[in-house]
Amino acid sequence: MSHTQYAPARPRLQRSELAVPGSNVKLFEKALTGAADYLFLDLEDAVAPDDKVAARANIIQALNDLDWAGHGKTTSIRINGIDTHYMYRDVVEIVEQAGHRLDTILIPKVGTPSDVYLIDALVTQIEQAMGIEHRIGLEVLIETALGMANVEAIAQASPRLEAMHFGVADYAASCRARTVSIGGLTPDYPGDQWHMALSRMTVACRAYGLRPIDGPYGDFNDPDGFVASAKRGAALGIEGKWAIHPSQIELANDVFSPPDSEVARARAILDALEEAQRAGRGAAQLEGRMIDAASARMAENVVRTAEAITTKSGS
Repeated sequence: MSHTQYAPARPRLQRSELAVPGSNVKLFEKALTGAADYLFLDLEDAVAPDDKVAARANIIQALNDLDWAGHGKTTSIRINGIDTHYMYRDVVEIVEQAGHRLDTILIPKVGTPSDVYLIDALVTQIEQAMGIEHRIGLEVLIETALGMANVEAIAQASPRLEAMHFGVADYAASCRARTVSIGGLTPDYPGDQWHMALSRMTVACRAYGLRPIDGPYGDFNDPDGFVASAKRGAALGIEGKWAIHPSQIELANDVFSPPDSEVARARAILDALEEAQRAGRGAAQLEGRMIDAASARMAENVVRTAEAITTKSGS
């Protein structure tokens, strides 16, 4: 293990992340009582320009009036991009008026570390001025070629940073990829054309202690495609996936929840290694296979996820 190590960000269960347009207040109550682990109230792409100001007010009221934490939800807002005149008021008004009820801020189209620094500076000053006691986390969307080219530097941009999300649609547009499918596979490509980008983002996250999250799958009438996409992400180390429709929430929760058999095996690995350690051995055998310290680290990941799911289910 390198002497240089980065502490992991605050752990949060993020198997499913539901996007909720800030302009549609009818969806707030449904999101509150739904099965998604994580909600982001959206001010960006899902809200028309003429509705931005009203959506901001809707979100402030919803954060203050609804019991998100009591329903086991992590709450985030997706602000408008820093290249728009909406962004500073999104941050100032929402954090000043409802920051004590906000868990994280999702920054879209991050291209360089300075993009994150800007939001960090604003949030820090508002927290101090308003006496907000908890630290609001930051999350970033990697959805441009510039962002992917700088993904390792962005991952180190702020101690507030908790997670990176892969925004496949804007990333495809930025790369001028020949596709109009959001998150789906292109028949002309021999495999998964998003694999490299997801893998690079995931490595950056794991190197610097962040949570990697996959973005949307646009065809919500194709559950099999969604599940296949989520499974490919999970195989890389992705922790969760966006749901752009309620029908995708349980699919994501299922894919990113370790099966009971996997949890049982992980616990058996840890028990076998603990027994081997007591006997003075660094490795052990389980079901005819060698297991060692690396096996323990993989098993601990599974057990931690299972325990987080159990805790949420009991909330």
